[in-house]
This record gives sequence, structure tokens and C-alpha cells, in this order.
Amino acid sequence: MFKIADHKLLLLYLIIVNMICLLLFLVDKKRAQSGRYRIRERDLFLWALAGGAPGGLLGMYLFRHKTRHLKFKFGFPLIILLQLGIIYYIYLF
Repeated sequence: MFKIADHKLLLLYLIIVNMICLLLFLVDKKRAQSGRYRIRERDLFLWALAGGAPGGLLGMYLFRHKTRHLKFKFGFPLIILLQLGIIYYIYLF
């Protein structure tokens, strides 16, 4: 169904999006500590929905940032599960 080049392109996209989401959590953590302008939670969720939820989840726990917020604590794993379900559905049908 998909060519090998498609898989490589998708993998490259996911790596980049996850790295961006991870770095956004680091930047937001640093800004929170210094009292500067923060990254909007909506933007963090948009990057997660774009495929960066695993990187964002890693950033949450690696940088100990937003781990007490239930919408992040449960939202990011839920996004990952939904995306895995979509991938499974696409490959199944």
C-alpha cells in the first residue's frame, strides 16, 4: 500500500515534530522559571496532535513540566493511543 520512500518520509516527519514538541516543553519550562512570556497550552496540544505527543510526553517528565495538569497527564497519552488507532486502521484497511 505504501512505498518504502513514504515510510521514510513519514518517519522523518515524526522525528522532527517530536523533537519540536520536546523542545517546546523545555523552552516553556525555562520561561516559566524566569517569568517570561509562555508558550500557549493550545500550541503544545496542536504540536501533539500533529504527531508530537510522544516527544511532548517525554518532555513533560524529562523536564518535570506540566505533570500536575490533568489535561496534559492524560491528554497526551490519549492522543498517542488515538493516533496509534488511526495508524492501525489505515494499515488494516
